[in-house]
Amino acid sequence: MNFKVNPIFKNNTDSILNSIRGFNNTGILFGNGDRNRIKLFELNEKTINIKSFKIPNIVNKIAYKYFRKSKARRSFEYATILLEKGIGTPEPIAFLENFSFIGLKDSYYVSEHLVTELTYRELVEIPDYPNHDVILRQFSKFCFELHEKGVEFLDHSPGNTLVKKLEDNKYAFFLVDLNRMNFHPHMTFEQRMNNFSRLTPKKEMVAVMSNEYAKFYKEKSEAEIFEKMWQATEDFQESFAKKKRLKKKLKFWKSQS
Repeated sequence: MNFKVNPIFKNNTDSILNSIRGFNNTGILFGNGDRNRIKLFELNEKTINIKSFKIPNIVNKIAYKYFRKSKARRSFEYATILLEKGIGTPEPIAFLENFSFIGLKDSYYVSEHLVTELTYRELVEIPDYPNHDVILRQFSKFCFELHEKGVEFLDHSPGNTLVKKLEDNKYAFFLVDLNRMNFHPHMTFEQRMNNFSRLTPKKEMVAVMSNEYAKFYKEKSEAEIFEKMWQATEDFQESFAKKKRLKKKLKFWKSQS
């Protein structure tokens, strides 16, 4: 077993371990749990979030033991880096990895549970969401700051940014699902624009984001930013649609065999 706890929560080590060990039988299930399961637990009158990652296949069992860090460990370490950089994410509390002689058996990431008003997804699905334009523009500035700090969030998709309303029409943004990230001394224009590709298929939203991004990124014109951001979006949507069609065909072939 490999277990690490955030020094801030060192006095709660036993309680955290007990919650992880009792994951299957206790806690409150959060979300649909299609791939990974998330449960909520109480820790000193504070709600914490424990994510149990899907048990890896045999190849990844070996890889996560000898060659790569597990998703749980990466989530913990990346959250720590983000907070050091002043980027919003739920407070990392701990991670645990269980190993067999073959490789990784299971792993868990523990963090604070944030309750927020919405995610970016609501902006995509509800065009008339209150303060839609304001939130989208503040989100675009948040993305610029993320890129300026060299953070390439590879899972930058609609459900992975929590949005919390503050006072005076201000909003705070928190990244979740952190196990896929790259950190750069400097992000290229292409890397920046590609990082927007998974967020929305709506051209009008891309137009707003590129307009706001251009206010801070002075190396390219607004037209160039929009063109590249929209091209990256179209490329992703086309690739996503192809994969969906292929899965549908495979499902059909299996049903006929």
